[in-house]
Amino acid sequence: MKALRRHLDKIKPHFQKGAKFGMFHSTFDAFETFLFVPDKVTSKGSHIRDFIELKRTMTVVILALMPAMLFGMWNVGYQHSLMIGELWTLWQNFWFGFLKVLPIIIVSYGVGLSIEFAFAQSRGHDVNEGFLVTGLLIPLIMPVNVPLWMVAIATAFSVIIGKEVFGGTGMNVFNPALLARAFLFFAYPSHMSGDKVWIAISEGDKVIDGFSGATPLANAAAHQMDKIPSIYDMFMGFIPGSIGETSTLAILIGAAILIFTGIGNWKIMLSTVIGGLTAGYLFNIFAVNPYMEVPAWHHLLMGGFAFGAVFMATDPVTAAQTDKGKWIYGFLVGFMALLVRVLNPAYPEGMMLSILLMNAFAPLIDYYVVDANIRKRLKRAKKVAKS
Repeated sequence: MKALRRHLDKIKPHFQKGAKFGMFHSTFDAFETFLFVPDKVTSKGSHIRDFIELKRTMTVVILALMPAMLFGMWNVGYQHSLMIGELWTLWQNFWFGFLKVLPIIIVSYGVGLSIEFAFAQSRGHDVNEGFLVTGLLIPLIMPVNVPLWMVAIATAFSVIIGKEVFGGTGMNVFNPALLARAFLFFAYPSHMSGDKVWIAISEGDKVIDGFSGATPLANAAAHQMDKIPSIYDMFMGFIPGSIGETSTLAILIGAAILIFTGIGNWKIMLSTVIGGLTAGYLFNIFAVNPYMEVPAWHHLLMGGFAFGAVFMATDPVTAAQTDKGKWIYGFLVGFMALLVRVLNPAYPEGMMLSILLMNAFAPLIDYYVVDANIRKRLKRAKKVAKS
């Protein structure tokens, strides 16, 4: 690392503003600060310093995503081996999934970072670190069979329309990764739903009799309750689904990392679960079809509910900012997710639409929370003045 540091120090003057490669200052700064803690110091005024900054925060989130990503790679191979009726070893399953998932990750980072660098250069700004997480979230919420060119278009859409037009990292209204999935869902619905998209299948693969590839949500929506996998399989993640969303256990490990490090907000995670359970129990009370009879807590293991609650709803930029607002925001995310999931057959996975909808309402929730607090204080002040 010392040799790398010396090399960077040697070439750094060439990338300063006004130097030979000054136009690439933002790009050089992005790579340098990714490898080493920035050496910038305060020259005047008083400031509060902390040991962690945005890049280290993003790194912790990526570490929290690792269990879901690694299991997702293994599960891609496992589901494929089930489809062709062969019993593969753990390594064979993982290697097959690794080769299928890696290109999606490369395309996501390649397209997203290229756009980020281009915008930073054109604006003369430093490159923000927000895409370090978004670039991994996008592949994890995609079906494994999604074409790479679609991933590229969706990533470009999410970065340009969902983020850069608002001013870049920290200024966006909607979660960029979910915008990528929403874009594909509405632009290319046949590649984002159905039984075939969740299994890595190529031309020439022979599917054994009885294998459908349907997800638990698809079975529930079709009222085929006998085909829903066992609780154990859904909790462990031995089911078809988006690459990183199938294993609740792996997602919970990520949640523990986020909560322990203080990066993820546990209030939003918990309130999202409470909201989902509330809607689920209401459906159980007024059950008029088999889907509404599904036990409320089963919904937490199905689809992208757990992944959304831990990694999407807790986005510090697009979620509510006030403490009370976070409880309200999370509750409504969970509640709306099940409303969309159960009552609208056109959208079997409600978590994506629920979070995007509540992203739009998060500022309004904060506004009324702050306004209520102001009125409460004014009322208390008047009471004190009278006494």
